[in-house]
Amino acid sequence: MLWSLIKILLFVTIVAALTLGAGYLMESEGGIQITVAGTEFTLGPLQSVIAAVIVVVAVWIFLKLLSLLVAVLRFLNGDETAISRYFDRNRERKGFQALSEGMLALASGEGRLALAKAAKAEKYLQRPELTNLLTAQAAELSGDTKKAAETYKLLVANESTRFVGVRGILKQKLAEGDNETARKLAERALKLKPKHSETQDVLLRLQAEAEDWAGARATLSAKLKHGTLPRDIHKRRDAVLALSEARDIMDDNKTIEAREAAIEANRKSPDLIPAAVMAARSYVEQGKPRYATRVIQKAWDTRPHPELAAAFAAIEPEETPAARIKRFAQLTKQKPNEVEARLVMAELHIADEDFPGARRALGDLLENDPDARALTIMAAIERGEGASDVVVKGWLTRALSAPRGPQWVCDNCQTVNAEWGPVCKSCKAFDTLSWRSPVQTDLGSATGVQMLPMIVGAPPADVPVPEDMPKAEVLGPDAPDTPAADGGTP
Repeated sequence: MLWSLIKILLFVTIVAALTLGAGYLMESEGGIQITVAGTEFTLGPLQSVIAAVIVVVAVWIFLKLLSLLVAVLRFLNGDETAISRYFDRNRERKGFQALSEGMLALASGEGRLALAKAAKAEKYLQRPELTNLLTAQAAELSGDTKKAAETYKLLVANESTRFVGVRGILKQKLAEGDNETARKLAERALKLKPKHSETQDVLLRLQAEAEDWAGARATLSAKLKHGTLPRDIHKRRDAVLALSEARDIMDDNKTIEAREAAIEANRKSPDLIPAAVMAARSYVEQGKPRYATRVIQKAWDTRPHPELAAAFAAIEPEETPAARIKRFAQLTKQKPNEVEARLVMAELHIADEDFPGARRALGDLLENDPDARALTIMAAIERGEGASDVVVKGWLTRALSAPRGPQWVCDNCQTVNAEWGPVCKSCKAFDTLSWRSPVQTDLGSATGVQMLPMIVGAPPADVPVPEDMPKAEVLGPDAPDTPAADGGTP
């Protein structure tokens, strides 16, 4: 709008200046005197200007005719393409001018104008490898997806532009949600350009979504081979894919293959908790508890985790609570001050009905880091020591509104996933789940958690009220049947 106004004002200014100049010339005196072969010509001011314009036009025409004459002489001298080159230069100049204007229009977001310029460029240049891409992108910008698809197919037919055409159709299929066709197109595009990083990433994501773990591992190896992925990240992600492949094999009841794949995943990335758990269980099934213990201890040393504790308990499922405490002491002594180690030992002492020991195991967690699990364990301790229902319900009330503690959280979209997986269930990002505490949100409903103390009784003092929901863990069949906030056993 503003630019149109500026152009109108500029046009009016130029017209006014020309009019004013013509008036001055009409009113001025003198002129130009030209003598040719004894004949004298006198031109007034306005006539002089007109004559100058005519001379400039005549010189331009003369140069063009001279250039054409030179081309004709070259043709007569045996250069058969001289005349065609003369006319082609003009066509190319117009064609490239239209092409550049179309690219500028495309960059400016003017799809219709870019489409018109692309058609003009094709008319003059007749080089579809240059103009078809501009046509396709301009058609997409203007919303004409059908024309864009037809043009991309023309690009696919040309060997020099095949990759560009396949990539264009791939993007259209992704936008339509046709991931199966998009995956096949990505595989074809990667064969055309194995080093193309963007295509590698798109194919890897589509293969992971389709649970094509073998294909995803091949794509990951290609990324490592062509230098688009650091070796340490490749090692981690290959372990993730190996673990996913092992889980699929286990679902198909192929036990031997599942064991081998799980052990391979754990070998590639010992800090990958699900891989360590699966490898430990495979060793237990093989009757190798020492290997299972070694795997869990190595993973626990990297990061204590409740799934590791559950797998460690499963190594000796028939042991007594006292024996389990003794065996777990060898595991938790690696990192005795870790929150998970304290919670595990507290649960084990509850299972042994050693409630003072469970309280000592919790230590200062209730003051410094009270999550739902710790508060639920405290409710079980109070119940075991014979506290009143009001006290027990008070702890459970706080557990309802406390943070749930670490969970599998997507680093990309911050969504909490109920269990680990290679792909986030929300945003479909690959290898983005990490074990950490999610971002907390306020529970502000006056009829929600804040009303619970009025219903079940006042909770014990000196413990701050945290946020979110609880999560209890079960370490073995001997845990007491104490009600937890989420319906489980603390």
